[in-house]
Amino acid sequence: MNKKFSRRHFLGLAGLSAAGLALSGCNGGKKAKVQGGSRTVKDLDGNEIEVPASPQKVVAMSEPTLDNALALGVPLVGATAGRGQSTIPNYLSDKGKDIPILGNVAQPNFEAIGAAKPDLILVDGTSVNNNQPVLDALAKIAPTVYTGYPGGDWRENLRLTADALNMVDEAEDLMKDYDKKVKDATKKLEKYQDKTFSIIRWQGNNAALILKELPAGRALTDLGLKRPPVQDREGKGHSEPVSQENLSDIDADYIFFGTLGGSSVGNTQAGGSVDTEGAKEAIAEATKVPGFEDLYAYQEDHIIPVDGSLWTSTGGVLLMNTIVDQVVEFLV
Repeated sequence: MNKKFSRRHFLGLAGLSAAGLALSGCNGGKKAKVQGGSRTVKDLDGNEIEVPASPQKVVAMSEPTLDNALALGVPLVGATAGRGQSTIPNYLSDKGKDIPILGNVAQPNFEAIGAAKPDLILVDGTSVNNNQPVLDALAKIAPTVYTGYPGGDWRENLRLTADALNMVDEAEDLMKDYDKKVKDATKKLEKYQDKTFSIIRWQGNNAALILKELPAGRALTDLGLKRPPVQDREGKGHSEPVSQENLSDIDADYIFFGTLGGSSVGNTQAGGSVDTEGAKEAIAEATKVPGFEDLYAYQEDHIIPVDGSLWTSTGGVLLMNTIVDQVVEFLV
């Protein structure tokens, strides 16, 4: 994202009305504490921010903060659209389908956010990054807590989000539940411990690698599943493009194959489907690229279409749990 974007640039974007939309079914089985007053928390950079002791009108302006807020069950009055989508990420639709959309990951709609009258805004580097003018503009609307960097540890993001919401104990419980799920799943996946697994996002006629620092990569690591040598590393906090000349870099015993409907950093609202049907369509298009049908995973019918909003983007504890569940479903 261009660090020189100005507040005026964002204010000029088309408004997305939040009027008339009500939040429903978003508590994730947990309830936020209700108490008056305020408290001081520290964001990722150590800045002290005064927030409500019990936020009741929260806006989550990134996919990870939305995911974690839904998991914690806080009252949400707005969120960002998922990458390549006009709604929240597909995998969160059951919990938050009626949450008003107040911009996309790169472009907050300040007018709509202000109209929602939040008492707390949650954001991280996967959305506005370190764009200080945007952060300053958000902070003028409501206390704004910055909870994570691109490619950062999802657990740290969850803890900082939970601290801002005064729900630290609940977050620790969520992480314990995840760890138990991973332990149980790992036992079911023992026969795959000597196999390699690739995660890619297909965009147009090209692939991008999801490496080990991104959520889906972290989930495979937690499950003890190996990556092919070229993918056995961390990246820069986002997908890494692969040229057609190096298409073999995406190969493995198995490939988890997703798409974001053509979305890219410079075009976050590109059309096209991001779900498994979209992935299947992208696989069909990929077969037209020289060398794709020569991949071992293709020859063995080991390319697994997945929801790109889940596998090839970013998120929080709900994303991590869902990926673990799907790996077991796909392989066992």
